[in-house]
Amino acid sequence: MNDDSTIRLATRADLPLLHPLIERAYRGDTARLGWTHEADLIEGDRTDQATLAAIIDDPDMRLLVAERGGMPIGCVAVTDHGDCMAYLGMLCVDPRLQAAGLGGQLIQAAEELARRTFSARHIEMTVIERRLDLIAYYERRGYARTGERRDFPIDLDPRLFMAVLEKPLRATV
Repeated sequence: MNDDSTIRLATRADLPLLHPLIERAYRGDTARLGWTHEADLIEGDRTDQATLAAIIDDPDMRLLVAERGGMPIGCVAVTDHGDCMAYLGMLCVDPRLQAAGLGGQLIQAAEELARRTFSARHIEMTVIERRLDLIAYYERRGYARTGERRDFPIDLDPRLFMAVLEKPLRATV
C-alpha cells in the first residue's frame, strides 16, 4: 500500500462510495479485471447499503475501509463470534489494484482488530470451495482448512459450498 493510503473504521458516510467498490470487486464485468471475484459463479448484487449500515451499527462487527485520496480502494469486515473466535469476511480490493499487497494489509489489520477489540485468539473465514487459487492465497497467510464445509448462503443451481479456514492469532505483546 502506498504511503498515501490508510486503513480505518468505516462510517455510514463511507457507504455511498464503498458499496459500489464492493460490487465492482465481486460481481460483473469490472470484477474480472481482478482475480478474486465471484463474477463467473454468481450474478446479482453482493450486498446493499442497508446491510453495510447494519454492520457498522452492530457492536459485534467492524468494517474497515482502505482509502487513498479520500476514495475507498478496499475493505474487510470482522465479526465477534464469541469464545475467542472472530470471523473475517467481505474482503475486497478494487480490481484494478489487486496483487499489490493491499489485501494482505487488510487481512493483517482485520486480525489485529479481532485481537484488540474482540479478544479473539482465532479467526475464521469461508471461501467458495471451487476457488482453489483464493484458498491457496489464504493458506499462504497462515489460514488452514478445518475440514468443515458450509452451505453457500444463496440457493443456486448448481449448489455452492464454502470451505472453512481458520488461523490462530498471536497474542499482542
